[in-house]
Amino acid sequence: MLKPVPLFIGLRYVAARRRQQFISFINGFSLVGMALGVFALIVVTSVMNGFDRELKTRILSVVPHGFIEREGGLQEWQGVAEKLERQPHVEAVSPFVKGFALLSAYGDSHGVEFQGVDPEALRNVSKVGENMVMGSLDELQPRSYRIVLGRILAQQLNVLPGESVTLTLPEVVVTPAGIFPRTKRFTVAGVFSVGAQVDQNVALINVEDAARLMRMSGKVQGLQLRFDDMDNALGRVESYAAAFGEGFSGEDWSHSQGSLFQAVKMEKTVVTLMLMIIVAVAAFNIVSALVLMVADKRSDIAVLRTLGLTSRQIMVVFVVQGSAIGLIGAFSGALLGILVALNLTEMVSWVENLLGAKIFDPRVFFVSYLPSEFRVGDAVVVLSAAVCMSLLATLFPAWRAAQIEPAEALRYE
Repeated sequence: MLKPVPLFIGLRYVAARRRQQFISFINGFSLVGMALGVFALIVVTSVMNGFDRELKTRILSVVPHGFIEREGGLQEWQGVAEKLERQPHVEAVSPFVKGFALLSAYGDSHGVEFQGVDPEALRNVSKVGENMVMGSLDELQPRSYRIVLGRILAQQLNVLPGESVTLTLPEVVVTPAGIFPRTKRFTVAGVFSVGAQVDQNVALINVEDAARLMRMSGKVQGLQLRFDDMDNALGRVESYAAAFGEGFSGEDWSHSQGSLFQAVKMEKTVVTLMLMIIVAVAAFNIVSALVLMVADKRSDIAVLRTLGLTSRQIMVVFVVQGSAIGLIGAFSGALLGILVALNLTEMVSWVENLLGAKIFDPRVFFVSYLPSEFRVGDAVVVLSAAVCMSLLATLFPAWRAAQIEPAEALRYE
């Protein structure tokens, strides 16, 4: 017999299944429910982590890790760029001018963020040049008034390289003939595709052409920075900007793209809390199973009490029984969830090949496959929550069992 005795009896109750078929069914249902809940949580959190990784990788491969601007524009930006390139973790610097406008072609119009860039310097800061599907960034020469569009934006405007689009600024020009919006015609020089929201709302033009449009001729709005690791930009961009003195301001990717990543994080949190309800339901089933077990084992409890077991030891018996159900369910679900999470992308690809269909149509979705990134920390949190719920679920039935008086239970036996 195992020592201590309450542990042995509790595990024996878990294994004994001959007479209490209904209680056995509820115990099995609780175990399966716990396993399914933990399995679903680990798989879903891994998928959310995968999408978060894809978004960061795709967007931050094109969007710079940080921006440093100066109020009123930056005249001698080359000197500032040289100082920034000597700072720790800074790999490259590129000038920029940006603004918002309405882009029109063939009767369709879409709001865009246009960015004036230096094609040569941009290659060191952004990988947009590696993601060109038509044309080239090299065509963005000064005074050429050429423009490079994202793939989705080009599809929405129904334009190809060589065709013209009209850029309308949110300003007006007063002439003797009346008030007219400021517009400029550009020739499409290329199309890029990075598989992210950038494809839909960003257009690139030459930095000198953008400076003329923004009436900043001879100046740039600021500098774009790329770090050796995107996390190294956090907190450093602001300090680098402050070192240049008054009028300079800095912003890293967590601010410029923070709303998108915060939305993904919030979605992951909400989905996790909703799926945690499955684990809570399984824990409630453990309560039901133990309450029925206590009612069925009243006489056994009385006998054990007369043999010398204390109320605390009786309580431990049922805590062990309920916790064992929860632990077996939680760890079996975690093992299966980890195996699926580590191989989910390949499994989905195999199903797609088998069915001859794509779950994520690349013409519709930015990510054309199901990404998955298993993180040990998420699994530990899920397992800890499942084990805690299982333990808490045993306390009330175990306390009720400990309150049974031997004489009262054996009166009618």
